[in-house]
Amino acid sequence: MTHSTYVQNPALVWHDLSHAARFERDGGKVGERIPAAEKAILARIKELFVATTEHSEEDQVLEDALHALRALRNCVTPAQRSIIRPLR
Repeated sequence: MTHSTYVQNPALVWHDLSHAARFERDGGKVGERIPAAEKAILARIKELFVATTEHSEEDQVLEDALHALRALRNCVTPAQRSIIRPLR
């Protein structure tokens, strides 16, 4: 994965991981990237849950990214799907 400006901001690490999962060309790696991205998104959602600032737009972006990853999860081949570990 290439490094982007998002890696410099811990609140946006989920973005890089989500992007890497959605645009991974190696079918074997897709199954590994999806759970990592989902975990990062859920961690950010938890951070925002206790935040006192307005974050409704970010909530929507996070929700959209999570839905995109879940759709991707449903599109991978059975062999790739066996690599994907469920979230815990």
